Amino acid sequence: MNTLKVIFSLLFLTLIAQNLTAQDKTTKPCYKPGFQLSFRGGYDFPTYHNNTPFIDYKGGLELGTSLDYYWRWFGIGADFDYLKNKPKNTYPTGTLTVLGTPIGSISNFNLTEARITRIFYGLGPSFRYEPSNKFTAELMLRGGLASIKGGRTELLGIQPPTHLLNFHAGYDLKTVLSAKAQVQFNYFFNKVFGIHAGAYYMRHFKATELTDAGYGLSASYIPFDNREDNNTIDPKIQETRTEACNCDISSIGAFAGVTVRLVPAKREKACNACDVFSLAVTARDKFSKQLLPNTDVALKNANGEVVQTGTTNNFGVVTFNNIIPDNYSIAGILYDVNLDGSTAMKSEFQPSTTLQKEILYSDTNFILKGKTVVCNSATPLQDVSVILKNTDQADIKNTMTDAKGEFIFHVKQQSNYLIYGKKENYFSQMEKILTSDFDRNTTLFIKLEICMEETDCENAIPLKNIHYDLDESFLRPEAKIELNRLVQFMTDNPGVNIEVRSHTDSRGSDKYNETLSQKRADAAVDYLVSQGISNDRLAGRGYGETKLLNECADGVTCSESKHQLNRRTEMKVICPPRR
Repeated sequence: MNTLKVIFSLLFLTLIAQNLTAQDKTTKPCYKPGFQLSFRGGYDFPTYHNNTPFIDYKGGLELGTSLDYYWRWFGIGADFDYLKNKPKNTYPTGTLTVLGTPIGSISNFNLTEARITRIFYGLGPSFRYEPSNKFTAELMLRGGLASIKGGRTELLGIQPPTHLLNFHAGYDLKTVLSAKAQVQFNYFFNKVFGIHAGAYYMRHFKATELTDAGYGLSASYIPFDNREDNNTIDPKIQETRTEACNCDISSIGAFAGVTVRLVPAKREKACNACDVFSLAVTARDKFSKQLLPNTDVALKNANGEVVQTGTTNNFGVVTFNNIIPDNYSIAGILYDVNLDGSTAMKSEFQPSTTLQKEILYSDTNFILKGKTVVCNSATPLQDVSVILKNTDQADIKNTMTDAKGEFIFHVKQQSNYLIYGKKENYFSQMEKILTSDFDRNTTLFIKLEICMEETDCENAIPLKNIHYDLDESFLRPEAKIELNRLVQFMTDNPGVNIEVRSHTDSRGSDKYNETLSQKRADAAVDYLVSQGISNDRLAGRGYGETKLLNECADGVTCSESKHQLNRRTEMKVICPPRR
């Protein structure tokens, strides 16, 4: 609940900050070196990690001050914080039933709860963002020491005999290592005075509890008896801790206050002339008008020297901030292709206004953006050699996939391509790309996914589109296209031997199906040999109806589609002989 309060506070402060920035149209942002002093008051929500089950801790007052010196957006500062809160006994103080005593119950109690005081001193870096002279946002990181005192909690059941029901000795620490992170939003009414609001997170490391001299304990309580209910205790069972716990204490809080800027007079005068100039560059395709993310953009001065560089975001835009007005040239490059550049003249820059420029991708080729994955999954494959063949001009290109399995090619208009992947122990899908199917005036990127199946000598891989006429074994033209994929695989992997396996459905006699499937396997092998694959690397085997994939055995009525599932041709890597 405390965390939610701080989150909502930060969201509210952010909305205020955006509104103030939007309203501040006339001021010019200008980082001014100098001191800044802040006084704050707020509310602190503590968490004490002392493993005392029946004690909670209430929130309390936070007072503090920060002194920072900023050079520009970076500075260093010191913090002082005073925090006060109180422990809260959560042990039930209703009528308690006592085991093993003639009294039988406790109805009178004596409770003492001592406040806890924490004082923090810290040093560390400060960072600020200043969109205007009236509004700043700050992040402050501090490390230092704290003192922690108080928190003794004691609950006594004073119905004779007296029982120590719940106890914690508290803290008396003069120095404990601590750290704090703080966000602060400032709004200034003039050059000196302003108000602020913010939130913080503070942590004290290994805050050692006290050990009470009288009891000889740091914490103690009487648990409830499991045999009874939550109103029954057994004083013979006393949970105690004699060794103090070195446990952390943390807290979050929200605050508000006043801020004073102490800027040296000379610096102030010099900064009145400070103006900020920005340039936004949009990368776009000349023909399709598509915005181009991931375009590298360089801003060069009149001497051709690179002043700033950047990469366009998902909206095809990169912004250069805090630049000096001058005559610039703008160059861009996307996937090794230069864009038509632009210029930004000194006279075009206006203070507190972002100058807009556009660079164009005018190459007439398409960009083929592909990805290799493991078949039937979304798992990318890296280090795949992707081969692209222009079947019209016998032109071959290749590239390697990156860690995401992605690759890029530039492909011409009105051309036919064949593309596949090459990686040891993988059988690649082959894809045809007809760029005549795309219009360059509406499309720049052609997207493609190539799936690759891992091969081993244990599992067979189905070959698609290898169909035969009824009772025939000669290959159809579409079957040769699929077998060409196997030719390429064996060419790329000269040490691999393959068994071509042919299967039939259950219709017909076992002997007939075995003979027919063997003829079909032999036909596939003959075609592979005709394409230059050595017969020594091939084996053809017909399995007839012995390896059905479904329930369509002899005597079972099945649809044609189910029978078709069993009529198939597969490839399987032949395991090398064991030595």
